This record gives sequence, structure tokens and C-alpha cells, in this order.
Amino acid sequence: MTMASPHGRTQLLHDDGSPVRVLVVDDEAPLADLLTLALRYEGWEVRTAADGAEAATAARDFRPDAVVLDMMLPDVDGLTVLGRLRRAQPDVPVLFLTAKDSVEDRIAGLTAGGDDYVTKPFSLEEVVARLRGLLRRSRAVAPRSESVLRVGDLVLDEDSHEVSRGGTEIHLTATEFELLRFLMRNPRRVLSKPQILDRVWSYDFGGQANVVELYISYLRRKIDAGREPMIHTRRGVGYLIKPAQSAQPPEPRQSDQPPVLRPRQPQSQPYRPAQVAQPPQRPQQSRPTRPTRFA
Repeated sequence: MTMASPHGRTQLLHDDGSPVRVLVVDDEAPLADLLTLALRYEGWEVRTAADGAEAATAARDFRPDAVVLDMMLPDVDGLTVLGRLRRAQPDVPVLFLTAKDSVEDRIAGLTAGGDDYVTKPFSLEEVVARLRGLLRRSRAVAPRSESVLRVGDLVLDEDSHEVSRGGTEIHLTATEFELLRFLMRNPRRVLSKPQILDRVWSYDFGGQANVVELYISYLRRKIDAGREPMIHTRRGVGYLIKPAQSAQPPEPRQSDQPPVLRPRQPQSQPYRPAQVAQPPQRPQQSRPTRPTRFA
């Protein structure tokens, strides 16, 4: 499955600005995950169901604008689920997914009320394009131009392919741009290596798995160099992008710091050399004076 890079995207929204809601009904978990990822990349809200019973509950609670429905489910067939959906929401567009590609099967699905039909294996790009066509025709949503992505002070323009952070332009290669766009389309969401490989390098990419780590490091050098980091690693899980944390408060000035109480040190006495005891002096005895003699 491959999905080409979208350029000049027009986002579909409700009149109140809320995102499109799509229900994916498929019992193959890996396929449902890929579809969910591709549809969320469009900015749509997605809910999944693995069988007919879950689909009925999700349709009642979620009220989807469109449904992607697998024809072969573990409890009931897709046509039965379609009948239940039509009773609850007569106008909701339904896109069938199936491994049956005969003309008879397609006619049966479309005759039962399906709006479009895609056979497996399919292109994620084709599924998205067909859903966009169904949604436009349903008039439940309106197109609105949206080509600028923002995460914190990081800005990416999908039309001009310009990227800047804090007003400083950043030059990226085509692959770096696609990787950053995928991260910014899913802010604060951890994306695994397989998800990134599928979206940026295509599902059948045969290169080394560490190519994701390599290009994440390239982005970090250009996006986070000398700045507070925005691209983060969740070890063993994947990568995410989120706004940089607020700057740490500045260190208090010396005058703002509270006085530090220190124990009073005893005052030191001036140094005086030790006095050596002197031996007692003997008193001098007076000598008798001799009389002076005259010749």
C-alpha cells in the first residue's frame, strides 16, 4: 500500500469548524491501524470497529460522516451492517473494502446501498481520495483551505514548502520535509518507526529500519540546534513533536536573594609568639672599693 505526498491540501470541516468523523469497520487490526493513521493525517476524527456489533454501537454514539466498511466480518457480512447503518443514518456515505473483485460482488455491494467500492490490496491514497469525493457530495462538510501547520514557534507551509522556527527560515530536503510534516500533522502523538516508514517511505519500503533514526537526527540538527528541543524520543515506542517547554525562570538577582544565616564564628586573637621562660638572673654583688693611693 502506498500513499503519495499530499500537496496543496484542502481540509474538509463541518460548518462549525469541527473535523470530519469517519468510522472504519474492519477485523484486520493492522489494516485498520493503517487506515486510521492515513485518515487522521487528513485531520479527521476516526473510530474503529472490528465486527458488526461494534459497528452498530459506534455508529449510534459516534455519528460518522462517512463509513469505511469491510464486506467480510467475523459475525455478520458487510451488507447486513450496511442495512443497519442505513436505518440509523440514511444519508451517510459508505465505502466498501473487500478482497472480492468480481463484477457480481461489486454490483451486489452497490445495489445494496454502498456508495463506492475498493478492492484489496488497495492504495491508501485511493481510499482517502474516494472518501473525500463522497464527503464533498454528501454536503455534510465544507472545504476550507488549510496549508500552514504550526507547533509552538515551528511553522510549516505545505504549499510553499517553507519551514521556519521563531521566524528563522530552515532549509530541508524533500524527505526531511515529509517527515516533519507527518510529525506536525500528529502533534504530541507518539509515532512508531513502522508508521513513519509507511507514511514517509511507503508501505513496501525495503531499506534499513534505522533510516528513521537517521532522518530524525537530521531534523534535530536543523530544528532543535541551539534551541529548546521539540522532537522527542520515547524509547522502544517511537517519536513525537510538541511545543518547546516554557523557558526556565531567570536566576534571582543578588539583591533579591534572601540573606543566608551563618553561625557566628569566634573572633580570632592576634598571633603572639609563645614566650620562653628565662632562667632567673643572679643578683650582682658589689665589689669593695679600694682606697686611692698617692705617690
